[in-house]
This record gives sequence, C-alpha cells and structure tokens, in this order.
Amino acid sequence: MRMFFLTGKSRLRTMACLVLLGVAGAPALAQAQSANVAEGQKLAFDRGKGNCLTCHDIKGGNLAGTIGPALVDIKSKYPDRKELVAIVSDETKRNPTTVMPPFGRNHILTEQEINAVVDFLQTL
Repeated sequence: MRMFFLTGKSRLRTMACLVLLGVAGAPALAQAQSANVAEGQKLAFDRGKGNCLTCHDIKGGNLAGTIGPALVDIKSKYPDRKELVAIVSDETKRNPTTVMPPFGRNHILTEQEINAVVDFLQTL
C-alpha cells in the first residue's frame, strides 16, 4: 500500500477541492434529510404504522393521546441521537415497566423507519 503525503501548494489545492466538494454536496444532503424528516412525520402520524399520536401530543397531529409525554423540545431533551433511537427501538431496555411498544424489537418499524422518525422528532 502506497501512501502519499502532500505538502505546500498540492496540499492546499487538495484541501480546497475537498471543501468545494463538501459545499457542492450540502444541498443534496439537506434535501435527503428533509425527505427523511417528512417520511418520519408520516410514520409518526400513521395510525397503522408508527402510531405515535395514540400516546403523544405532537405539533401538527390530530386526536393526540395523553398516555406519554408531549413530544416537544426533543433535541434539547435528547441531545444524543443514539439515545432517542434506542428509546424508539426498545424502551423496555431502559424502563422495563414502560407501555411504549418496542418498535424495533417487535419489527413494527425497520431501522431505516426508526431513523426517519427520530429525524422528525429532532425537529420538534
């Protein structure tokens, strides 16, 4: 395996190209994340799939339940995204007496769907 070390102008040009690639890719990344948030909201509001509204009050949702806490200010309550993914996947690991369904463990939602729901929750 060969390794190349860049110095001087070559290094600066390479760094500039990487920065430009990052900037050029930013709109596509933002668009993909926006689509993921929309999919997460759709799943959270879907009475047959995510069904979050059965237990939680969520801005924009109709006929919300009051069994669980209102889902507001989520990003500051759960700054570690992994923690929120774990809660949606299987809250019984943290709280064995919870009534929240283990969406991941019971295959109610796929890993991709859970990530979309978490992306949406982080916007609340």
